[in-house]
Amino acid sequence: MPTLTSTRLLLLVGESSPFKKLSHVSRTAWVHRSIRFFSRVERDRGLLTLASLGHKSEFEATDKNKANKYKQLSSPIEGPKSKLNAAGSNEIKAVERKKLLEIESAPFAAKSFSELGLPPLLIERLEGEGFTVPTDVQSAAIPTILKSHDVVIQSYTGSGKTLAYLLPILSEVVPLMKKSSDDDGKSAKKMEIEAVIVAPSRELGMQIVREVEKILGPADKRVVQQLVGGANRSRQEEALKKNKPAIVVGTPGRIAEISASGKLHTHGCRFLVLDEVDELLSFNFREDMHRILEHVGRRSGADPRGAKSTLAQRSERQTIMVSATVPFSVIRAARSWGHDPLLVQAKKVTTLESLPPSGPIKLSGPMSTSGSNSNAQPQPAVESLPPSLKHYHCVTKLQHKVDTLRRCVHALDAKSVIAFMNHTKQLKDAVFKLEARGMKAAELHGDLGKLARSTTLKKFKNGELRILVTNELSARGLDVAECDLVVNLDLPTDSIHYAHRAGRTGRLGRKGTVLTICEEREVFVLKKLQKQLGIPIAACEFTEGKLVITEVKTLAVS
Repeated sequence: MPTLTSTRLLLLVGESSPFKKLSHVSRTAWVHRSIRFFSRVERDRGLLTLASLGHKSEFEATDKNKANKYKQLSSPIEGPKSKLNAAGSNEIKAVERKKLLEIESAPFAAKSFSELGLPPLLIERLEGEGFTVPTDVQSAAIPTILKSHDVVIQSYTGSGKTLAYLLPILSEVVPLMKKSSDDDGKSAKKMEIEAVIVAPSRELGMQIVREVEKILGPADKRVVQQLVGGANRSRQEEALKKNKPAIVVGTPGRIAEISASGKLHTHGCRFLVLDEVDELLSFNFREDMHRILEHVGRRSGADPRGAKSTLAQRSERQTIMVSATVPFSVIRAARSWGHDPLLVQAKKVTTLESLPPSGPIKLSGPMSTSGSNSNAQPQPAVESLPPSLKHYHCVTKLQHKVDTLRRCVHALDAKSVIAFMNHTKQLKDAVFKLEARGMKAAELHGDLGKLARSTTLKKFKNGELRILVTNELSARGLDVAECDLVVNLDLPTDSIHYAHRAGRTGRLGRKGTVLTICEEREVFVLKKLQKQLGIPIAACEFTEGKLVITEVKTLAVS
């Protein structure tokens, strides 16, 4: 007992949170976070855990079935303190070495899905849909998820992140994947929800549902259920009761709403996926996300105020977080919501500690050398932007922006264009000017009804509309493979929003162009974007129906 007491005093010194905040969290959970904080400070001495101090961790005490997942090989040891620390350190180092070997042995450039450990029937379905060779991020993510690791998947928009987490989930939770080996009628038993996928927008949620249905086929599409806002809640609740889906996909508000009504039971859920996790961290989703995190993957009847429930929750579910960009807010959330999550990128799997803290540079104010983001590391473009994009900017007056857009479309002979603006009220005026000049265009924003939005999207994807004028709503989740040009009629608020907008084109290796139309007084913003994203944004103009480069910015990213 004296040893444990002195250890806690040591951990109190290492924790940066004030004592007055302890009332909001359990003491055991706080000690757990303190241990992880201290381990980052003294990384050269090995990971400091309860195991290295000679005490069994609560993961082992509460969930022995997952011992193979975490490999916490610890047991109480009596003896001199020096021997205790040496024994614990050796065990932890052995586990860390094994973890690193698993990471290094991942098939980062698989030539087929069969190399990734997916079941044969799922591979057949993929081949039927034309998916034969996995992308780089899929090669890295799928085997890592199949080994039950919590992960943060980071790759540029359009690199195949959705299938990167859907395929290992489908291989584990969907009955049809087991038909070849289990034909004794067991699959007919009552199904429970085993995976919850949360998306920040209706469009992204429905896109994920369509991806799952495409792989499952018509016979098994009831395995997945959408719970998005803007749709009839009663019908969704009836579908839940009737279909008993294994996977639910929805927006935070609707999932939390139905959960609070007692008609969505997710305590036994095995997977929690947070797609576009950086957006889910916004203030608007805070209360809904709190409920989802408290109820998905937690044992029924567990006391949410109990000290053991917080640790038990982490060990029961597998948490998967996905984003094109990983600012520090995502790293912090991943450490809190997951259990030792790994960072999965294209051709790379590593620990979160290896990623330098970074954040978006706000573009609304003048340049500053002493701001809060002055030490932020630029995020390599290869990780946050499609590699085949060309970036340009054109300087013009405010009243000429739409005409510049029209001339750009003609110069590049773009067939499918998404133009972004910041204010919903300006969309209609831009569409009117484009149509007056003979271009088929339409607006898309959150104030439109569900039917109007779906109709507009359908026309755009079918080629009936050439230009879709939208706001930040479509920067995430809008998947139009044929889109060959993205235009910023208004500047994005930061580099992360630029990356998500740009990701609407150049998807899955295709070529694409991003044009930012700005006023002279806004050129300094482009310099900020270049520096943080590490990309050249060439100055251009449109003369005689052609795009002419007037200046290529030479970057000195430091």
